[in-house]
Amino acid sequence: MGATAISDDQFQAEVLEADQPVLIDFWAEWCGPCKKVGPIVDQLADEVDGLKVVKMDIDAHPETARNHGVMSIPTLLVFKGGENVARIVGAKPKAALLNEISPHLG
Repeated sequence: MGATAISDDQFQAEVLEADQPVLIDFWAEWCGPCKKVGPIVDQLADEVDGLKVVKMDIDAHPETARNHGVMSIPTLLVFKGGENVARIVGAKPKAALLNEISPHLG
């Protein structure tokens, strides 16, 4: 199934009001490193219990990225209880992503 694509209009309900930690992947179609991270993000969505995973195309939905200081992509943010608790910038292997996300689960 993988990560769910969301829009600026859905951000409040899907991320800030979520009842579990949320990983959001800010990406763009033209971004090479994003294409490397995308399949890993989809794997995390399918494999990590208790984590909601969404993605947002910054070209189609720039407002949320701008509001959260996304200056380069890929940028992954972890939200818990409506608060941004982690920021991961750049392409990283799956193990490194899990290492940064795990403290915010549960």
